[in-house]
Amino acid sequence: MKRPTIDDIARRAGVSKGAVSFALNGRPGVSSETRRRIQAIAAELGWQPNSLARALFDGRPDVLGLVVDRPARTLGLEPFFMQLISGIEATLSAASVGLLLQMTEDHEAEIAIYRKWWAQHRVAGVFVVDLRVQDARIAVLEELRLPAVVIGGPGGTGRLPAVWIDDGGALAAVIEHLAGLGHRRIARVAGPEELMHTGVRTAAMRATAARLGVESVTVYADYGGESGERATLDLLRGPDRPTAIVYDNDVMAVAGTAAAREAGISVPGELAVVAWDDSALCLLARPHLTAVSRDIAACGAHAARALLDLVRGREVADARLANPRMVSRGSTAPVHEPVQRNVETKRV
Repeated sequence: MKRPTIDDIARRAGVSKGAVSFALNGRPGVSSETRRRIQAIAAELGWQPNSLARALFDGRPDVLGLVVDRPARTLGLEPFFMQLISGIEATLSAASVGLLLQMTEDHEAEIAIYRKWWAQHRVAGVFVVDLRVQDARIAVLEELRLPAVVIGGPGGTGRLPAVWIDDGGALAAVIEHLAGLGHRRIARVAGPEELMHTGVRTAAMRATAARLGVESVTVYADYGGESGERATLDLLRGPDRPTAIVYDNDVMAVAGTAAAREAGISVPGELAVVAWDDSALCLLARPHLTAVSRDIAACGAHAARALLDLVRGREVADARLANPRMVSRGSTAPVHEPVQRNVETKRV
């Protein structure tokens, strides 16, 4: 069914489009009788105002955008994005602003979406997530002058304001905790290597391990359960099997814990496990997982308030949010030297 337009109303009323615009927007330029007739015709046709055009005219945002460059299957399993979006949505809903969410699995496609949104005036501003090393999106958004807030950092965000959490400090605290329990061979199953926060955590792990005199190794995965399981089994098959593994998200931590237990390795007796980002998944695992806890919904809410301010023409500065804290549960304990056994590779 074709959506009625101002042209349709003008033809029915026998007036110009300008007169219709004046009448429907409450502006002077038409008589009271003509205004009432035009409004009656608009109601009869079921005409509704173009919310984006009205927003641009009023100088207020109606829709903000978020593009997530992750496989849909991964996004659906990872609590991080659900919590982040809930924080964003709660703030935007209170301001009667909508969120346009689009997923892609290609970095260039994400940039193309920004250009399309800008050209079509689809959104008043965008949230940028999963900041990359030398991220091409930053320069594009600066070129377009499309208001944007980066959820990530610090650094690498150009002139765009950023909302970030101290990933490096949190990772250092985890390594210090494990070293304090006597662990001297600590591994980490990280997310994609090209992500900025992955590099920040990796640098913090190396520096902290060197300072404390413990061995460390980082392997990279894709945040999915299958990749976390494969990385875990690879580490456990090695000659210098770690006594502790830190995972960059809860999905990989749960999968890695299950893989270790299926291989006959006791958690935490022979292997300590720490998950990054506490969630309900950490309480479903057995044992319950020690985890790094961040208020992700609060991060989303702060980013939403910052972007609303930005599109309204206000100055917005970078914001460092509260430091994460570690929640100690049953998956970490003082070190025991692992019993040497063959770890079979499970086909996944």
